[in-house]
Order: sequence, then structure tokens, then C-alpha cells
Amino acid sequence: MSVYFVEKKGWRYDFTKKGQRYTDQWYQTKKDANRAEAKRKEEILNPSLVPVQTEVETSTDITFSELVNLRLDHVKAYNSESHYREYVYMAKRWVALWGAIDCKAVNRQMIEKFLFKRTKVSAFTANKEIRYLKATFNYGKKRELIDRNPLEGIGFFPMDKRIKAVPSSDDINKVIAVADPETQDYLWVIRETMGRISEINRLEWKDVNLTERYVVLYTRKKIGLWTKLSYKPRIGSSKWLLLA
Repeated sequence: MSVYFVEKKGWRYDFTKKGQRYTDQWYQTKKDANRAEAKRKEEILNPSLVPVQTEVETSTDITFSELVNLRLDHVKAYNSESHYREYVYMAKRWVALWGAIDCKAVNRQMIEKFLFKRTKVSAFTANKEIRYLKATFNYGKKRELIDRNPLEGIGFFPMDKRIKAVPSSDDINKVIAVADPETQDYLWVIRETMGRISEINRLEWKDVNLTERYVVLYTRKKIGLWTKLSYKPRIGSSKWLLLA
């Protein structure tokens, strides 16, 4: 997103070329911003057109809401839809607090005050905010939009480890037995493949091979080296599981 609008300020162009960032602000219309961006790119390609040597714009006056929007665009393009929705849910809370101020004005004290309030929900909730906020500021640093991450040095809150109750095979069979026939088929697929709900819901008949007795489950997760003979690795974003 090289040209974008900032509420109450105007249009701005922001692009990176050969590792250098170029930006300028604020234009009244998108057309003006596009025209200015095109002119700047032409000057970069043809330095002789610039009568006086200019410095590369490396201003770090980007507002927090601008940074969040850029990060959300990145998440939407490279991550799952569920991850993007989760990011949006938390980002709305951050922007309500710090959206209008520059990123350089968001300090550690402000972050910690916010996190302490989130611990009242749970330590797990606060730690999740830490992970997503760190990722947001690190994205800005990587793109040279900002020069620091206010969460550096902030550790995770301690959490009580709870042993999750794992139902026995007999308990699972009892649950399946009281379901209607169609639901039983669905539950048996989940049980026998151990697939995620999203993977099972995407299954089609072309993914099932009854002759060779395997089913293909598609996932966004990276596949490692399978050590069990009951798994067959496959190049691409899928994993193969042999049917019993």
C-alpha cells in the first residue's frame, strides 16, 4: 500500500526501493499523492532530473494507527483469515488508546499500564497482547518505519499450568454413539484423522482415496519430517494420513 489516506490529515505516499524508504505527506487528494509518488520514482531512476541533491526521506513520524493498518494489510496477505480477524479484534483496542499519536510517542509505561489492565482478564490474555504488539512494532522496525520497539524488555506474565483433561477412547465412543448417523460420520472422521475442524470441513471426495486408503488434509501449517510410517509427507501445503 504505497498511497493511503490518514483521517484528519490527508493522503500520503510511502514506498521502498532498493532498501531505501521514500515518503511524503500530506496531499489533499489521492490523485495529487499518486502524481507526487510518480515524480519521486522518476527522480530516483533519473538522478539528473533533480537540480539539487535531496536526502532520502526516512522520517519516523508515522502514527500508531498507520503502523497498525500497514501491519494488518500484511497479515491479511500472508496469514489465515482467522488470524487476521483475531488481529483486527485486538488492534481496535490499541488504536482506541494510541491511534492518533506518533509511534515514537508510544512508550513502555503506556504499554505496561495497558497490559496490567489486561491481566485482570487473565495472564494468557495479556501475554497474547504482548505477542501481537511486539509483532506489530517489529514489523515497523523491519520496514524502517520506526526506529524502536517499546515492548523490548517486557517479559510475559507467569501463568499457572493446568493439566488438561483428555477423554478416554471409551468416553469418545460414548459421545459418538448418542449422535445422529450423519454427525457420527463427521465425528469418526475427526477421530480417525485427528485433523483440525477447519481441515475436515474443507474435505471433498477428491481428497479421499478408498483404494490406497488415505485422505488428504490441507493446512497452512508447515510440515516437518514425519517419523511414523502411518504418515506420508507430501510437497506442498497438505499432509497425508493413512486410513485404518
